[in-house]
Amino acid sequence: MSVLPPDLPRLRTLVTYLRGELSRTEQALAAAEELEAATTRQQPAPEPPAWLVERGIGAGRLPVRLHTGDCWDTGKRCVPAAAEQVRRLLAEGVPACVHCRPDTALGVLE
Repeated sequence: MSVLPPDLPRLRTLVTYLRGELSRTEQALAAAEELEAATTRQQPAPEPPAWLVERGIGAGRLPVRLHTGDCWDTGKRCVPAAAEQVRRLLAEGVPACVHCRPDTALGVLE
């Protein structure tokens, strides 16, 4: 048993109505997606990591220098690190950046 009317004029009216509703629904969807995209763009940038390990070039990519998270002299090969990892690497002889001095900030002197 169908809930649709059996005659042509009422079916055409229903189709016209549903097309209008579909159009309004698509417009509302587009507006909601734009609002969500704008909200996402306005999210504040994440906090920089407190410590960075600069990796070398090559297969092993060994640590070559240590930085504080706000150092201006970092490159693309830096990865976030924990304070304990930076202390351990300093003890192993990885040099500290001469500009931001993470060894001084951590209380570990070379």
